[in-house]
Amino acid sequence: MIKIENYNKTFHLKSGDVQALKNVSLDIQDGEKYGVIGYSGAGKSTLVRCINFLEIPDDGRISIGDVSIEIREGILYKDGKKLSEKELNALRKRIGMIFQHFNLLDRSTVYDNIAYPLKYTGMSREEISKKVFEMLDLVGLRDKVDVYPSQLSGGQKQRVAIARALVNNPRILLSDEATSALDPDATESILNLLNDLNRKLGLTIIIITHEMSVIKTVCDKVAVMENGEVVEEGEVYGIFTDPKKAITRKFVNSTSSMGKVEELIRTGHKAVRSDDGPIYKLTFFKDAYVPLISDISRRFNVDCNIVLANVETIGEFGLGAMIVKITGERYAEAIRYLEDNNVRVEVVA
Repeated sequence: MIKIENYNKTFHLKSGDVQALKNVSLDIQDGEKYGVIGYSGAGKSTLVRCINFLEIPDDGRISIGDVSIEIREGILYKDGKKLSEKELNALRKRIGMIFQHFNLLDRSTVYDNIAYPLKYTGMSREEISKKVFEMLDLVGLRDKVDVYPSQLSGGQKQRVAIARALVNNPRILLSDEATSALDPDATESILNLLNDLNRKLGLTIIIITHEMSVIKTVCDKVAVMENGEVVEEGEVYGIFTDPKKAITRKFVNSTSSMGKVEELIRTGHKAVRSDDGPIYKLTFFKDAYVPLISDISRRFNVDCNIVLANVETIGEFGLGAMIVKITGERYAEAIRYLEDNNVRVEVVA
C-alpha cells in the first residue's frame, strides 16, 4: 500500500516560486493500477518523482508498505530520526520506474542494460545471468539479448526499460508518460504488458499520463490533477460515467465515444433538435448491452427513433449513450421503465 498525505513541493526559480504540489493526498492499495492524469504543468511528474524521492517534497508524509516517512522542510524522517542514505536506498529498491524516453545505455547491449542495477549487489555472475534471462522472458525479448538499443524499436526499448526496472524485484512500478513516445501499436503492446505484469507479479502500478485512453485501458482508479492539486479521483468507470470537474469532462470526452454525443448537444446540431416532441439522451451503465429499447417498444407500444448511438467498454463493463425520440401514448411509462432499469434519462431538446 502507498499512502500519501499532504505532499507539498515548491520550486524556487529565478523567475519566481512555482508550487508544483499543493496538499496532495492519495491512497493506493496493493496490486492496484492507479492512474494520475493532467495536462503539462499539472504536477503529475513531480508527484511521481516525489514518491521514489528523485525529488524530495517540502513536507508531507508517505507510507510504503510498513515503512512510514515524514518529510519536514525537505528532510526525511523515520520514527522521528533522519532517514539514512542506506535506508533511503533500501526504500528505493522497492520501487521501479520507467520513463518516456527509456533512459537506456546506448553503448550497452540489452543484457548489460538489464544487468546494470545488479552490478554492485554482490550477486554472482551466474545469479545475474539467471535474473536477466528471467526478465527477458517476462517481457518477451530473449532473442534480443545481445543487440544494442539503436537496433530496437520504440516498443522494444520500453520493454528493456521495464525489465531493468523490475530486475530488483520491486513491489511498485512507476510509469512516467511511458507510452507517450510510442506509436499506437507499440502503446497497446506496452499497456497489455503492464496489465500482464500486474496479474502475474501482483505489482502495484502507478501510471502518469496526459492520455485518458491509457487510463481507460489499464487503470482501476484515477486521480485528476490541475495546478498542483488533485481535483477529482475515483474508480475509472465512475469517473467516465459521471465526471464532476470541467477538466475531467474534457479528458473523458477526448477519448470516449460519448464525447460525440456531448458535442452534438453543445453545438445544437439539427440531429438533437425537434419541433414535435422532446428528444432524450439515454445513458446506459454497466448493463449497456441489455436490449432495453426493443423491450420498451414491445412493452409500451412506443416508437423509438434512434438519432445517434455509441457504446464502449471500460474494464469489464459497458457504457453507452443514445440520442432518441420516443413517441406513443405510453411514452411516459416507457421513460419511467428505463429509469427504473438504471438508465439516466435527460431531455436535450
